[in-house]
Amino acid sequence: MRWTWVGLTALAWAAVGCKSVGPYQRDPNDEDALTSNVPVIRAPPKDRCAALGKSSVRGPCDDALYLGSEYTRRLAVGDEVCLEGGYGEEPGAACKARAAVIDTGTNRVKLEVRQARPDSRWFKSEMRHAWYEEGALVDLYLAERGY
Repeated sequence: MRWTWVGLTALAWAAVGCKSVGPYQRDPNDEDALTSNVPVIRAPPKDRCAALGKSSVRGPCDDALYLGSEYTRRLAVGDEVCLEGGYGEEPGAACKARAAVIDTGTNRVKLEVRQARPDSRWFKSEMRHAWYEEGALVDLYLAERGY
């Protein structure tokens, strides 16, 4: 009986000690097979070039769509990309937000924001992961070129 009380007292002290650590918070970049915290950025339902109809800028937009699609499809793990200020080009001085490709999948690219300037919309997103559908990245390519 005495050992039972000793065991229960030790268990109570252990519970009090664990309670002071604080609430458990999941890492937003961890992926689980059942529930994933990593967001998926979907492609828009209609591409920007189709919205232009038969205007005179439709031809150049289709060319840019092709180039953006080819660039996005050729991304591989370890490649650095510019998310703001030059997607589709080597990240240079004009790039406001740099990211790295950390995984690829069918029609998807997983990016991690590595560096962002204070004037970038990605500034508070450093070290965050997100899956991007290829169409979403191609849409970014077209948006940066004014389409």
